[in-house]
This record gives sequence, C-alpha cells and structure tokens, in this order.
Amino acid sequence: MRGREIVLGVCGGVAAYKSASLASMLVQAGAGVSVVMTESASRFIGATTFEALTGRRVHSCLFDPAEHHQGVHIGLARQAELVVVAPATAQAMARLAHGMADDVLSATLLCFTGPVLVVPAMNCDMWAKASVQRNLETIKSDGYEVVDPEEGWLSCGQVGAGRMADPEVIFERMAGVLVCEEAGEEAGEEAGG
Repeated sequence: MRGREIVLGVCGGVAAYKSASLASMLVQAGAGVSVVMTESASRFIGATTFEALTGRRVHSCLFDPAEHHQGVHIGLARQAELVVVAPATAQAMARLAHGMADDVLSATLLCFTGPVLVVPAMNCDMWAKASVQRNLETIKSDGYEVVDPEEGWLSCGQVGAGRMADPEVIFERMAGVLVCEEAGEEAGEEAGG
C-alpha cells in the first residue's frame, strides 16, 4: 500500500466506526487516504476522527473548491488509484446503481475510472429486499467489486446478513485489487511496446 492513493467513502451507518480502523490500517501501511463522508455519515462518526487518522481534510461538500479548483469530485477522482465505499448503505448503492451525482461521494464515483470496492452494511431485512439485491446486481454488472456483508449480530438486535466485513478483510481485498490493476497495466504496456 506504500505510496498508493486511496479514496475512502464513508456512508451513514453504525459500521462507520469500522471505517476509522480501515483508514488507520491504510495509513500505517503507507497509503495516502482521502476520506469522503456523506451527510448522514457525520451522524455516526465525526470528520475530526478521520482527519486525525489520515492527516488530511475530510470532504463532505460537493461545492467546496478550497483544495480542488475544478471540483472536489474531479480532483479526488484524478488523484485516486482505488475508491472503497465502506460502509455502503442501501441509499449509496441505489445512487451508484442509478448513476446519481447529488453528493460529493456519488459524483466522485461517477468521475472515477479506476477500480471501486463497495462494502455494504445494513439491517438484514434491508439487505434481503429485492430492490437492494437488484441494485447490487447492477453494481456488479457495471464492474464494481463487492465485499459481501457477513452474518452475525447486528446493531438493530437481529442476527443475519448485513454486518460490514472486518477492516482486515477489506484491506486484503483492496491490496488484491491493486495488484490485479498493476498486473493489467504492465501487461498492456508489454503488448503495446
């Protein structure tokens, strides 16, 4: 992960606390991490936590050109090598599946041309809904990688599928995606040169 540029999208869910652990792991491994938080994410975890962990400003406003004068979504998309959305809520998945760009995270995802890892987390009844599963299939068919939620105790008091994968699992998937991306680029260079 050393020297890699990662965008970590954090959506509003109890599992957002796991995203802080993931951000810390990535920084300790040498990655540069830019965090993008949805409005609802700030109800579960503060931007200050991510700023302390990453040493970078957290992005939550689509129309804040302070750092990226062409638009924060364009600047982040050009800078990143990998985007991971963890936790990805049902709403975030719907936005992604339908090409919406009404917040900084969804706009960044639409501008980004590299690999995206989507890590769902939600109540088990929400996860089982036909509409959520349709959006999941759309996301997968559009080429996004998905780290399926785990089964277990959920914050709502139910037991079932919907727990966000552990940060270690996400970290390993991210590393694997970057290795595959690197191998693909090298193969393309060899074929072209």
